[in-house]
Amino acid sequence: MLPSHFLARVGSCAWFRIRGVGFLTDPIEAIAFYGVFVFAVTVHEASHALAAKLGGDLTAYNGGQVSLDPVPHMKREPFGMVILPILSVAMMGWPMGYASAPYDPRWAERYPKRAAWMALAGPAANLGLVIVAALLVRVGMSFGIFEAPSSIHFSQITAAVGDSAGLAAGSAFLLSIFFSLNLLLFVLNMIPLPPLDGSGALPLILPDRWLEAYRGLIHQPMIGLIGIVIVWNLVGEIFFPFLLFSIGLLYPGVRYG
Repeated sequence: MLPSHFLARVGSCAWFRIRGVGFLTDPIEAIAFYGVFVFAVTVHEASHALAAKLGGDLTAYNGGQVSLDPVPHMKREPFGMVILPILSVAMMGWPMGYASAPYDPRWAERYPKRAAWMALAGPAANLGLVIVAALLVRVGMSFGIFEAPSSIHFSQITAAVGDSAGLAAGSAFLLSIFFSLNLLLFVLNMIPLPPLDGSGALPLILPDRWLEAYRGLIHQPMIGLIGIVIVWNLVGEIFFPFLLFSIGLLYPGVRYG
């Protein structure tokens, strides 16, 4: 099986450092975060599964995971997709969880480049969702619905024009967390450390003679644990510059410090 993605769990560390606050207190916001989390992770894992299918491995396809229906993904990881996120939303206001998609290790050993594209497909899908969110923000701005906010944080990437509590404000909030969470999943999973997807994508650039030794290294449990510890401590410092860079592209000429 693919290594479990400690996406929202590691992301929670970045949440504290970016917002500089404790927990969400609004239950509606908490539910929105959970809904966006489920959708973003489902698209991520479905993209892994589709890339594996296109590469000749039908393991995830036969498990029903080439699908945007979250149910097959929840059935595979009920604790990471349902129990843990719901508990963390109820207790802390934001989802913490993980998911995975299965693949045949023998296929990955025979076709390491295809397996690398499979690993890359998940974060690429999240990047695509970031671009979709950005386009919707720009369309909203062109119609006078959204504007650049006075300050940014994880759940305030855009703001409603002259509407503090209406439909436009709710849409701005949803687009903001949709943008931020998918950007976080993209950046986090591109870090080339096990068990994240970036480590699985490295065979695309490694010499063929190194691949066997590299596969043996990244499948060592201790290496994965070290990777989690490193990412947990550094993800905020890694993510925040990417967020500022992305906001700079979204609002050319507007600066946030």
